[in-house]
Amino acid sequence: MKSIKSKILTFAILATLIPSIGLGLLSFWRYQVVIRDDVSHELRTLASDTSGDLTMWLRERVNDVRALSTSYILIDGLTAGTAPRSGPPRIGARELELYLRSVQKKLGPLLELTLSDAAGQVVASSAPTPAPIVLPATWPNTAITEGVILEPPRWDDARATATLTLAVPILSLRNELLGALSAVLDLGSVEARLQYIVRSSPAEVILLASDGRALLSTHSAATALMSLSPQVLQRLRAHAGEPMTFEGHHQREVLGVADVPRSLPIIVVTERDRAEVFEAWLKSLELFLLLIAGLTLLVGVIAYWMGRSIVTPLNSLIAAADGIAHGDLTVQLRGAPTGEIGHLTRVFNMMIERLRRSHAEVRAVNQALHEQNQLLETLAVTDSLTGLYNRKKLDDILVDQFARFRRNHRPFAVLMLDLDNFKSVNDNYGHVAGDEVLAHVAVVLKQAVRNVDYVARYGGEEFVVVLVEIALEAALDIAERIRSEVEIPRFGASNTLISITVSLGVTHSREGDNGPEEVLARADHALYEAKRAGRNQVQCAI
Repeated sequence: MKSIKSKILTFAILATLIPSIGLGLLSFWRYQVVIRDDVSHELRTLASDTSGDLTMWLRERVNDVRALSTSYILIDGLTAGTAPRSGPPRIGARELELYLRSVQKKLGPLLELTLSDAAGQVVASSAPTPAPIVLPATWPNTAITEGVILEPPRWDDARATATLTLAVPILSLRNELLGALSAVLDLGSVEARLQYIVRSSPAEVILLASDGRALLSTHSAATALMSLSPQVLQRLRAHAGEPMTFEGHHQREVLGVADVPRSLPIIVVTERDRAEVFEAWLKSLELFLLLIAGLTLLVGVIAYWMGRSIVTPLNSLIAAADGIAHGDLTVQLRGAPTGEIGHLTRVFNMMIERLRRSHAEVRAVNQALHEQNQLLETLAVTDSLTGLYNRKKLDDILVDQFARFRRNHRPFAVLMLDLDNFKSVNDNYGHVAGDEVLAHVAVVLKQAVRNVDYVARYGGEEFVVVLVEIALEAALDIAERIRSEVEIPRFGASNTLISITVSLGVTHSREGDNGPEEVLARADHALYEAKRAGRNQVQCAI
């Protein structure tokens, strides 16, 4: 009987573990491949997006410097030495220096502006010691009309930031070369743009100079990063856009992708810690091995119990047969095999019933938690009185719309409105009536805008409407429609006829805006002008 039990135990263990281990190992191998492919695609996309954004940023800076190079003040200053003495007074070096300093302060990413004559001699600069730049002895025709000279980026210890120097030619009215305007750009100013690109990714974006020196990182200070080995740098250049494993800037093994922008002498590297990437996979593998060990133990126990349940009735039958063979006719078998199977069935059914009850309870708890979480999320961004977005959500909306405006250059409009003499409503009709007026205004605002627009309560009796991708004229029409609709008297508490008016300030985003705060400030100023002009009207800040 012992041999039957051992065979049942061995068969049960092998029949369970061999398919489980085979399928498990195949799944883990496939899971590792999928993880690597997903991370490689993520890093490749981040590197490409970063290169494109850097190219766009450089194009914007070049356009700024090229536009400045056509300034009459700079052209007049460079031609001062050729003017006749009897002519009008020309601009001197001191005036040029003051002008360059004032322009440089207005253009944030520009750290320094330097004006040179056609011979390459410095005429004026916004910095006490201009950064050196090598100008060509002879500018080619295409460079004079369209070109720009780029110096390789470098780390500026004095400014504690990475800088990039560029120069554009300055031409006279007769298209003659008078000199050049060079600008030192703060490469660290693109960090916010890079942080936006990697906002939802744990990957690190690093900008490298041509010699491999770290210039900028989204996770660490550039000075804290170790330089890559020449062999790794050569591999990154040779296999740009292809994922590879190497020792990264933090002296840990990483998965990385490099990209080399055509317009910049910079190497963009996106990387993730390899141990972090496969950490979940390793934990799953450990869990799988523990599961196999537990499953082996469980199968052994069950197989032993099954063997015992089969052997015990046989032993009883043998004992009964031996008793009958010895003449004991009083032997009686109780508990037939069907009784044991019936008992096992009842126990199993009881287990299933308990599992069903437990599962139903867990589902009910999860549903309740989900509903509570949804309610909390709604309350976190909603004004309880009007049902509109609150101030915190409005700030997020403005940041998102301004980032979209920066990308697609399609303006959005902001309407800021304030109820006129609202305090008198509370004083004359009570705060309940005042709350009803605020709720009514909220309904008017939601009905007046499109589904893609946003309406928020800014505070007290002030509201803000964000109109997505809309012309200023259309925004003014909506503002006037809101004003006229609010002006219609409505019945409030106790069937009292309440009349209220509203003043509105309207503006839209501009290319020169540095952030959503400037757009909101213009709308607030326009609202102030509407109040000062007599209330119950719309004022626009162009």
